[in-house]
Amino acid sequence: MDKNNEKNVYWTLLNHGQWKMYIAATEQGLCYVGPQNAPFDELAVWAKKRLPTYSLVEDQVMLQPYTVELIDYIEGKRKTFSRPVDLHGTVFQQTVWKALQEIPYGQTISYTDVAENIQKPQAVRAVGTAIGANPVLIIVPCHRVIGKNGKLTGFRGGLDMKEQLLALEK
Repeated sequence: MDKNNEKNVYWTLLNHGQWKMYIAATEQGLCYVGPQNAPFDELAVWAKKRLPTYSLVEDQVMLQPYTVELIDYIEGKRKTFSRPVDLHGTVFQQTVWKALQEIPYGQTISYTDVAENIQKPQAVRAVGTAIGANPVLIIVPCHRVIGKNGKLTGFRGGLDMKEQLLALEK
């Protein structure tokens, strides 16, 4: 098989202090940041659904630039990310995820705000579903979206992880 035609999702386990999460990237950019302490299967299932023609290949070196940025963020030394992302989802999901990337570090907004920001004020539930499908936790900062009443609501990584990320940004 011609090496140039192979499509890979490169992955590694980011293991830093209490933070243990699988991250993955294609040649185009980071495509997956998993929840804390989630099993490898979660990444495998996501990849099979979103990138069925790709092979999963462990490659710590390829993911090093992403790992460095994530560790800098976890340590409070970084507020923005410079590495490319490669987001795989529907057009609507992509729109929502792009809006999430515009939420400034240390700030939170409601699901209603996100729906209004993408000019779909009636689509709060759909926005919530798209946020829940965000494959790149932290870098696409869905943890910055909270309930209208200021309460922490669902998070793919669990509310503990959401609380930790928000506390980190305070």
